[in-house]
Amino acid sequence: MNTEEYAQLGTILIEHIDSVKEEITELIELTKPVTLDASIGRISRMDAINNKAINEMALREKTKTLQKLERALERYEKNEIIKCLKCGNPIPFGRLKIMPYTTRCVQCA
Repeated sequence: MNTEEYAQLGTILIEHIDSVKEEITELIELTKPVTLDASIGRISRMDAINNKAINEMALREKTKTLQKLERALERYEKNEIIKCLKCGNPIPFGRLKIMPYTTRCVQCA
């Protein structure tokens, strides 16, 4: 991986982190409790509660993804992101470009 690709990888990581943080903010808003004083019917309330549960699950997944991306950024800053944690071989740039939080090469994955 050359220096241009490495710099591009850093930009990709930061963009992914910013994007996931925005999604988390939206999901936090969507997972607020369903109030009882809202004048909606029984079916609509059940639907709102179901949607809240789905959004809470999505929020947990996005939080995990953010943690992976932040760890990847730490590895990037230490110049360790391009090495597979299992075998030590280089991780192809294309793989890192698609999944910047990956820690393994194609063979080890």
